[in-house]
Order: sequence, then C-alpha cells, then structure tokens
Amino acid sequence: MVDRVLATDAALDLIETLKRQHGPLMFHQSGGCCDGSAPMCYPANEFKVGGSDVHLGEIGGSPFYMSADQFDYWKHTQLIIDVVPGRGSGFSLEAPEGLRFLTRSRVFTDEEANALAGEG
Repeated sequence: MVDRVLATDAALDLIETLKRQHGPLMFHQSGGCCDGSAPMCYPANEFKVGGSDVHLGEIGGSPFYMSADQFDYWKHTQLIIDVVPGRGSGFSLEAPEGLRFLTRSRVFTDEEANALAGEG
C-alpha cells in the first residue's frame, strides 16, 4: 500500500501535543485562500467535510482530507506534512504554538502510481 500523505517526526510530535490539548484532530488541505495551500488542523468534527472532499489517509491517527478539485492537482504526489517555525493561519490549531504545518511533496514513482491506480 502506498500512502498519499505522511508526516515528519516533528509534525507527529506537534500532532500529539495538540491532541493532548484539544482531543481528536482532523486535517484539511486548504485550497489557497487565507494561508495559501497549507494543511489546516482542527478539532475532530469542527470542520464540515463535504461530499467532494477526498480522504487521503491519516497522520498521527488523524484523518487528512483535501477537496476533489485540489486533489486533481496533487494526485501524482505524496504529501509530506512537516512543521516549521512561524505563525500560519489563525484558523489552524498550531498557530498559538509558534509553529505551522507545511506541505512538502514528492512525485510518486511509476510503480507507486500504478499501485494507487489499482486501488481506485
């Protein structure tokens, strides 16, 4: 199985910190409005996932979604969620920590792309 989304150790550490503070979490990859296309972290069930959102997988035990339109642009890449110093959007839970989640990516190999195509 090929993961569409992964998290660095630093991101996983921050996710655990945020879980202790806020309980279960979820992520949604922003479509470019307020904070570019940053991954946004919310308490579970506080962000309404729509019928056109794609579930990419989980990071740190938290579901990660992206809109279908955005997914069309990113479907050939593996998202790697990382953390960098600085304040991102005030809407995402990590903002008060002085850190922000950041999406890095890499293009899937031909073998990975074929495996994903077989999964549907």
